[in-house]
Amino acid sequence: MQRTYIVRLLFMKKKLMHFILKITFYILIVTSVVTCKAQPKTTDAVYTYKVGDRNGIGKWFLGREIAHVMGYQAMDWLDRDSREAEENTSRLIKNMDLESEDIVADIGAGSGYHVLKMAPKVKQVYAVDIQDEMLNAIQVKLDNEHLTNVQLIHSIEESTKLPVNSVDKVLMVDVYHEFKFPLEMLASIKKALKPGGEVYLIEYRGEDPKVPIKEVHKMTEQQAKKEMRLAGFKLKKNIDNLPWQHCMIFGIDI
Repeated sequence: MQRTYIVRLLFMKKKLMHFILKITFYILIVTSVVTCKAQPKTTDAVYTYKVGDRNGIGKWFLGREIAHVMGYQAMDWLDRDSREAEENTSRLIKNMDLESEDIVADIGAGSGYHVLKMAPKVKQVYAVDIQDEMLNAIQVKLDNEHLTNVQLIHSIEESTKLPVNSVDKVLMVDVYHEFKFPLEMLASIKKALKPGGEVYLIEYRGEDPKVPIKEVHKMTEQQAKKEMRLAGFKLKKNIDNLPWQHCMIFGIDI
C-alpha cells in the first residue's frame, strides 16, 4: 500500500515537472517573439568601433572614421571673410542651378551662410541643424535680412526631420562626414526628396594633400560613392570647379 502510494506520488511529481517545463518553454517562446517585435530596426551592424584619429569619434562607417561635430563655438569660422576666396561659394551656388520654384534643404546649415545665399533665389529653404545655437543665429540673420521663406528645423542624430516628399534639392556642405548615423540620415534625406530630386554633397577633397583641412574632415569621391550607394543613391556628376571641395551630385538609384 505504502509502496503504491510512493509510486503514484513520484508519477504525479514527474507529470508536474513536465507541465512546468512545458509552461516555461511556452513563456520563453512568447517572450522572445514579443521582444523581437518590440525591437526597433537598427543599422548598427554596418558600423564598427575602434580608436582612430583624435578628431574622430571612434565610430567607423565602411572604412571611414566619423568626425566630431563642429560646435557652435566655431561659428565665426563659418562666416569668415576669406571663405568666398577659399571655397568659391558663389560658384557652388551656381552649380546648384537653382530655380525660382525650387524647395531646397540645407542639412547642417550651421550659421546659415549658404541659406542666406539661396533664399532669395528659390521658393523655400529648410535650414536644418542639430544645434539650437546655430538655428538661433540663423533666425537673427533672417530677421535682419527680412527673409520669410526659410523654415528652421531642429534635426536629431538619426533624422533630418524633413517632411516626406518635400524638397527638390538637398545641400550638405562639409557636414556629412560628421553625421553620427550617416546611413539613417541618408534614408531620411531619401524620403524627403521629391521624384527626380538631387543631393549636392560638398566635401573637402580627401585625394588632395594640399587641401589644408584635417584628414578626418575630408572625403574621397570613391568613399562618398560607396556610402551613398549603400543608401540607394548614385553619383550623377562631380563638378570639379571648386578650389578645395568636391561638388558631387547624387540622385536616387532607381
